[in-house]
Amino acid sequence: MAVAGLVLGIIAVVWVFIGRFLCLGWLSLIFAILGLIFSIVGLSQSKSSGQGKGAAIGGLVTSILAIAIYLLSWVFLAGAIGGLGAGLS
Repeated sequence: MAVAGLVLGIIAVVWVFIGRFLCLGWLSLIFAILGLIFSIVGLSQSKSSGQGKGAAIGGLVTSILAIAIYLLSWVFLAGAIGGLGAGLS
């Protein structure tokens, strides 16, 4: 589970940039949420088995990073659109 979370987190970080050009940026949010879920499950499993803790933490970090980049890109886009509207009046 931890490795799956890490892989999905990495895919989400990469896709948040690539998806913007293809109008499929929302897929990065889905990958990031799945990566977050798998990483949390992997972290809880690593406490009992003692293996995979690093991959689970890496998955958490990359998934949270992808979500933050995704949300910040929408904030910047909304600000840019608002600035265009203010410049027209």
